[in-house]
Amino acid sequence: MRLLISLLFAAALPAATFSYQIEGDDAGPWPNILSSVGLSAGKSGSSNLFIVRNGAAATPQEWLGRIEKGAIVVLEGESPLAEALGIHATSKRVVVRSIIDQYDTRLSIIWEHPAEIPVYQLPRTAGVLAVERWESAPLIATVRRGTGAALWLAASPGTQGYERFPYLLQALGEMGIEPPFRSRRMWAFFDSAYRSRVDLDYFAARWRDAGFSALHVAAWHYFEPQEQGDEYLQRLIEACHRKGILVYAWFELPHVSERFWTEHPEWREKTALLQDAQLDWRKLMNLQNPAAADEVVRGVRALVHRFDWDGVNLSELYFESLEGAANAARFTPMNDDVRHNFQQAQGFDPVSLFQGPGRDEAKLRAFLEYRADLARQMQTRWVAEIEGMRREKPDLDLVLTHVDNRIDPRMRDMIGADASKVLPLLDSHDFTFLVEDPATIWDLGPARYSQIAERYRPLTPRFDKLGIDLNIVERYQDVYPTKQQTGGELFQLVHTAAKTFPQVALYFENSILMQDLPLLSAAAATVDRIEQTGAKLLVSSKTGIGVRWHGAALVNGRLWPLRDANTLWLPPGDSEIEPAPGDPPLRILDFNGGLRAARVLLGGVELAYQSSSRGFATVNIKPRQVELDGAVAQVPIVESNGEFVVSLPRGQHLAKLLQ
Repeated sequence: MRLLISLLFAAALPAATFSYQIEGDDAGPWPNILSSVGLSAGKSGSSNLFIVRNGAAATPQEWLGRIEKGAIVVLEGESPLAEALGIHATSKRVVVRSIIDQYDTRLSIIWEHPAEIPVYQLPRTAGVLAVERWESAPLIATVRRGTGAALWLAASPGTQGYERFPYLLQALGEMGIEPPFRSRRMWAFFDSAYRSRVDLDYFAARWRDAGFSALHVAAWHYFEPQEQGDEYLQRLIEACHRKGILVYAWFELPHVSERFWTEHPEWREKTALLQDAQLDWRKLMNLQNPAAADEVVRGVRALVHRFDWDGVNLSELYFESLEGAANAARFTPMNDDVRHNFQQAQGFDPVSLFQGPGRDEAKLRAFLEYRADLARQMQTRWVAEIEGMRREKPDLDLVLTHVDNRIDPRMRDMIGADASKVLPLLDSHDFTFLVEDPATIWDLGPARYSQIAERYRPLTPRFDKLGIDLNIVERYQDVYPTKQQTGGELFQLVHTAAKTFPQVALYFENSILMQDLPLLSAAAATVDRIEQTGAKLLVSSKTGIGVRWHGAALVNGRLWPLRDANTLWLPPGDSEIEPAPGDPPLRILDFNGGLRAARVLLGGVELAYQSSSRGFATVNIKPRQVELDGAVAQVPIVESNGEFVVSLPRGQHLAKLLQ
C-alpha cells in the first residue's frame, strides 16, 4: 500500500492548546507521549486534542461533530468511532513484527513483542502513515473531517509509548498540534569531519531552531595550524555567533591529534601488551610524561588563543578500556613513566599483572586504585590549566565531561573514572561537570536519568553545575523498536534529562535524525505549572522557558521585551502572560544566557542575567549604547540578516540596551 499523508494539515487545521484530554477508563501511555513535548492533561473543554480510549462517554456521532468543528482525535484499534470514520476490520489477520513508517521509510523498526491484529480497510481519503513491512497492512492513518482530523492506530503504542510507533508526535504535528513550549539551552557535540562541505549559515540556523545554545567542536582537527582547516573553523564560529550559538573547543585528551601522534612516537601511550595505544579512532599520548604534557599544554593554549572560542570541554580525560583489565590489548596506561613510578611506590612492575598464567588480584587492585588516582590528578591539572587561560580570555567557560560511574560502578575499574573524587573540584574551581551516559546502560530507558541524578546529589552541593550528556547513537544492546533513539523514545529521554539536570548535551549533532529536529526544543522544555484562564496564561518554570505566543505581551502586568515572531522568552519563576496593545521599539528576539529578569525602559531594555559564558542577545534594532552594571561598555555587535547580536560578558550583570 502506498504511504500517503496530506501536508495540508499543518496549514488547514488549528494549533493545539496547551493541554490534551483522555476520554476513557485508562490513560495508557499517552501522558508519557504527550508530556514529553510539553502538553499537559487538561480539564473538560480546555483542549482540542482528545485521546479516545475504551470507556469514552460520548457517542461516535458526537465525536464526529467535534472533529468537524476542529478537534483532533486519537483512537486505537476497533471501535464504534473507527467504524463511523470508515475504518473497518476485515476477517484477515496479520502478525506485525516490523513496520515501515513514512517519516523514515529506510529505518528498521522492529517490535520486541510481535502482535497479531486485523487487517483494516480504510476510507479512500485516509492518509496512511505506517504499514506492516511484508503485507503492507495499514497501522497508522489520518482521516480528515471538516476542520479537524482523527489519528487512528491499529494497536496500542505500548507501555512506554514508543515501543511500536516512534513517530506519533510527528504525525500529530502534521495535523496541527504545535508544542506549547520551547527551550534553547541544549548543547550538541560537533565533528567537522561529518560537515566539511556544508552551508554553515544554513546549519547554524537549523541548530538554533532545534534548541542548541552551544556547539562543542572537535578541536583535535585544528590542534596544529593549517590554512584550509583554520579558515573553515573561523567560518563555523562566525556563523554560530551570528545565530547566538556559543562554540566550545572539545578536547579528547589523551588523544591530541593525528600529527602529534606521528611526530612524537616517543610519547605514545602503551597498552598492557606494550603496544602503541591506537584504540579505535583515538591515538593516545602519555600525559604522565612531563615533557609530553608541557608540549600538549602549549598546543592547547595556542589553539584556545587562535580562535574566538566561548569555552573549553575536557572530555573523557581518563584511560581505556570498557573491558578493563580483562583485555590487555586495550588496557592503559602502561607507559614507561607510569610503570616506573608505580614500581617505586608498590615494588612491582604493573605490566607483570598481564604476563604469565595467573593474576594476583590484590596487586591488580593496588594498580587499579593507583590508576583511578592518576586520572583524578590528570583532571585536576587540566582544569587548573584551562582556568589559567582565563587571565587572557576572561569569558572562557569550562566543561569537564566525565562518564558516569555511580549507576555502573564498574566504570571506575574499567577506565579509572571516579566522579566522587573529581566533584570536590567544584568547591574551588568554576566549571560544569557533564555526566556522560555510559554505554552499558543505554538500554535502560528514560528513568535512568532520575536515578543518575539521585546518586550525584549527595556528592556535591553544586548540583547547579552538573549536566547530563546523552549519546544518541546506535546501541550495542538488543533494543526496540530502533537501534538508535528516535521519535518518542528520544523525546522522552531528552525531556526526562532536562527535568532532572540543569544542562543537557547531545552526542552528537550529526546523529540526530532530520525528522526529530523540529520537536527537539519542545522536548527540552520543562514547566512546573500552567493555567489558562481566558486570555491570560500562568506559567511556572524553574529553568526559564519559551512559550508559544503571537503578538505583544504583558508579563506580570508589565510590557515584556523578550520575544520573537512565535515565542515569548521567560525567566525562571512564575509569569502571568496576557496580550498587550503593542511592542516596545527595541525587542530582544533571543538570549542564550541565564535570564533572570527584564523590563522595558524609556528608550531601551534592561536585562539581568547570569551566565557561565558570554551571553548573546539578538535584538531587532542596533542599540545606540550598551551599559553594563551602570557604566557605558564597548561590546561587540554583529549584524545578521537585519538583526543584531550583542555579545555580553560572562558572569552576573545588569545590561541596558538603549536605542
